[in-house]
Amino acid sequence: MTGLRQKLLMACLLAGAAIPEWGQAAPATVPDFSGMWAHPSLPGMEPLASGPTSLVNLSRRNGRSNQLQLVGDYHNPILKPEAAAIVKKLGEESLAHYGYHTPRNQCWPNGVPFVLPTAGMEMFQQGDHITIHYLVDHQVRHVRMNAQHPATITPSWYGDSVGHYEGDTLVIDTVGIKAGPFAMVDWFGTPQSPALHVTERYRLISYQDAQEGYARDAKENGRNQQGFDPDYRGRVLQLLFTVDDRNVFTTPWSATVTYRHMTQDQWLENVCAENPHKYGTEEDAQVPTATVPDF
Repeated sequence: MTGLRQKLLMACLLAGAAIPEWGQAAPATVPDFSGMWAHPSLPGMEPLASGPTSLVNLSRRNGRSNQLQLVGDYHNPILKPEAAAIVKKLGEESLAHYGYHTPRNQCWPNGVPFVLPTAGMEMFQQGDHITIHYLVDHQVRHVRMNAQHPATITPSWYGDSVGHYEGDTLVIDTVGIKAGPFAMVDWFGTPQSPALHVTERYRLISYQDAQEGYARDAKENGRNQQGFDPDYRGRVLQLLFTVDDRNVFTTPWSATVTYRHMTQDQWLENVCAENPHKYGTEEDAQVPTATVPDF
């Protein structure tokens, strides 16, 4: 064997030794958030036990949020008077008839933070880039890692998201979220403005520690077991997010989303935009249309 062939063989052996065997995890340098996660509870956000936090539903059924009537607590001190008036008006509409338009029932991009409590989410960590895929209407977000927001941002449905790791926590900072038709912060119609700023902190916690978040979720939103793995006792993905919008809120506020492990091993079809007759609103959903190409 020639010296060149020996060097090539040695290089191949060294490269092969550096590659984990099939099914073996690569050396962990960052937390692994892979898997399918869900939080189908409605309205979804988990109010914190204390401090400025998300709105709750004033319409109750058996002590919990009445999903058929979304009446946001317009008394919550996080709301500026103009925002409180909007939440109050939409709550009255919900009490009077079917309800009001949301990005979900009108088949529009849900935006951030509206999309965070979702019926299905999967995160693909790709080094300098993270892709987040949401089950409902197959919505997709992109996060640039270890990057800065540009000086000038063109608003988009999910905003400009940049991320970094702080130990075992993934931190995503999002600005430039488009305040388009039907856009709102939550299911209660809380408005948003171009100043909206959302910070997300994802981490894996033990199944035992997740019970506190599950309890807050059940207290407000009820408990939806559909699609969950009842025997799962592994680590749980929890999101703590903070919302700031000086035009809407009196102070930044926070809430959590404690996901559950999904039983499905593949995505199911869940398309709103191609089925505008699905929802019980007064007219067909006003799905997004384009009069000119966007390329």
